[in-house]
Amino acid sequence: MTDRASVYARIIELIDPLNTKKVALLETTTFAGDMEMDSLTVMDLVASMEDEWDILIPLNMLPDLETIGQVADAVYGLVAKKG
Repeated sequence: MTDRASVYARIIELIDPLNTKKVALLETTTFAGDMEMDSLTVMDLVASMEDEWDILIPLNMLPDLETIGQVADAVYGLVAKKG
């Protein structure tokens, strides 16, 4: 079973090449505000995470995921639910 810490660490690895502003990647770092990611980049990241864990992240969930920590919680929850 994948734990939340390993999910978070892998998300950081997936975000790093997209972090053009080179801001610190913390639990509280925001995609729009801190990293200034556009929607296309966010969707690329979502696709990478879906491929990585073989999950589907519902589009209606995305507006509530503003920070890296919130994304890690959501992905971990979807992975755990998948079993």
